Amino acid sequence: MKNPVPVKRPGSRKLRSRLFKIILILVSAFVLIAGSGFLYEAIASSSARKGYPAPGQLVDAGGYNLHIRQLGAGAPAIILEAGSGETSLSWRDIPEQLAAHATVVTYDRAGYAWSEQADTERSGANIVNELHTALKNADVPGPYLMVGHSLGGMYARLFTQTYPEEVTGLVLIDARPENDDRETKPILAAEKFAGNPSASLLSLLKRSGALRLFQNQLLEGLVAEQDRGEFINVISTPSYFAAKEQEAALASSTEDAIRGQSFGSLPVKVIARGLPQDYASFGVSEEAGRQLEAILQEGQRNMLKLSSNSELIVAEKSGHMVIHDQPELVVQTIRRMLAAGK
Repeated sequence: MKNPVPVKRPGSRKLRSRLFKIILILVSAFVLIAGSGFLYEAIASSSARKGYPAPGQLVDAGGYNLHIRQLGAGAPAIILEAGSGETSLSWRDIPEQLAAHATVVTYDRAGYAWSEQADTERSGANIVNELHTALKNADVPGPYLMVGHSLGGMYARLFTQTYPEEVTGLVLIDARPENDDRETKPILAAEKFAGNPSASLLSLLKRSGALRLFQNQLLEGLVAEQDRGEFINVISTPSYFAAKEQEAALASSTEDAIRGQSFGSLPVKVIARGLPQDYASFGVSEEAGRQLEAILQEGQRNMLKLSSNSELIVAEKSGHMVIHDQPELVVQTIRRMLAAGK
């Protein structure tokens, strides 16, 4: 029996050709749309950034420039150290309210907002040393009253430890405790908490224009609506996402550096939030959320051991962002410390 001769189907070749053309059109359309997004963001960023000039000056911090804004006059100089992902803008009008009473300095850490990117790793030691260098180069001599919020509280503590003769007081605003990583990591691991998106993904979202186009959806609960213009046009750069990620990765080493500190009778004010964090919004269970909040609150009270002259102040109406929820309490606390030192 002879093998049957394959029958050629002219229609199948045409079908494959049409499918190939459809796929090619779809791929081309995707590339065109994506390319348009990148082009749109490049043009929008360049244009919008002109509307947000740096309010301060760029000062050499040892190989790169930090953006420092100085208001007021007189000693001590109040140094405001912002939290993770926060910038000089995060303090809103707190600096203006304090400027009538002393020199006030806000700044952006390396890679943040108007500051240049640093070649050195974002360890606490480097951040503190670079700030000190910039203050001297900006002609802002001590003594300093260090004020730190969240992660910035650890940097303020490390600054005080590194330059004890130049610091006259310390205000810690819902600051990260020194045992935060070792105590919360097992709980978060059990919760399978994924953490923040990677810096590379966030940079892609920004460069593609997606972050600008869908800012209300992507930034909901993360950046206050009134701050989104500044975040999109000034802050959210690839260098910012990279610096923030590296700061977080090295935060445990800063905890190690400040653990067990004792500042004698240095005036220390600890402002703790009165309202618990909404851990459920991050996908954390209710029980784990209670454990995490208890660790944070215990850590706030443990910071009273930093000095024999310490005071706990509970911001009853505030969550973690005390500087936004009760800025008047922050101002009042700092002013009381200034008055006590005169």
